[in-house]
Amino acid sequence: MAILDRAIVRMLPAVPRPLVQKLSSRYIAGPELKDARETVRGLNAEGRLATIDVLGEEITNEEEASAIVRAYQDVLADIEHCGLDANVSVKVTALGLKLGYDICRDDLRVVVEDAASRGNFVRIDMEDSSTTDDTLRLYRELRESGHDNVGVVLQAMLRRTAADIQALADLKPNVRLCKGIYVEPPELAYQDFEAVRASFVSGLEALLEADCYVGIATHDEWLVDGGRRLVAEHGLGHDDYEFQMLLGVRAGLGDELVREGHRLRIYVPFGRHWYAYSLRRLQENPKIAVYIAADTRGRLIGRRNGA
Repeated sequence: MAILDRAIVRMLPAVPRPLVQKLSSRYIAGPELKDARETVRGLNAEGRLATIDVLGEEITNEEEASAIVRAYQDVLADIEHCGLDANVSVKVTALGLKLGYDICRDDLRVVVEDAASRGNFVRIDMEDSSTTDDTLRLYRELRESGHDNVGVVLQAMLRRTAADIQALADLKPNVRLCKGIYVEPPELAYQDFEAVRASFVSGLEALLEADCYVGIATHDEWLVDGGRRLVAEHGLGHDDYEFQMLLGVRAGLGDELVREGHRLRIYVPFGRHWYAYSLRRLQENPKIAVYIAADTRGRLIGRRNGA
């Protein structure tokens, strides 16, 4: 990322929330479950699958974590009732990880068991590196206790990911492989763009060699082409893998994948805890961050001129 882009990313937390909300609305279905439902219906009609995320990363007590659990139960019931082609993605911090490992484990198990009772699937999202060990531990505990309707996420930017793939191989995990967007120190994460790309490709190769189902999660056309090549080389049918993208990002590339017959799943977040998620999406997309910077500069100049 260019020096200017880095400076803009650093200033984002100071940007007025209404402006962040307006510019990030393309990435979020809306505040309510009905917004996610209608978004998923539209995606399904276009030949896309979905994974629904209940936004909530500012959990400060057990009651809030329990409310997120209930929200996921509502989502799973709605998916079943409406016949949507969708599953759910959960963040361990939203389920209380920062309050205690046992709290999070119990909350996560409730969601996974509810999903299993409805024939549905739960993806455990990966967050920043401070949560990686606990996230992978939670995933292994669930799998070893007999829960097969659960998957995890690995981030190509982390230096540890190759070792994590090897450590998980005995489970033949269902993995979403993404680049990762959290700001991490150089000793933990690759900082070079091409190094992250190389890690992504080698990680995808290792997962396919281990006979894993992989969600190839990227908007990078070069990596999409690499994914196409690797699944073809492994002789995979279109039900043996999928591509994944975020709501509101690279829709044209998604159209191309669907036309070619690939499974494409769209990440559909909704809810009132939108701010932290919005900042990450904007930090990932410097072009939108530039628009915010220009708008904010105009507001500041206006105020100085007495506007």
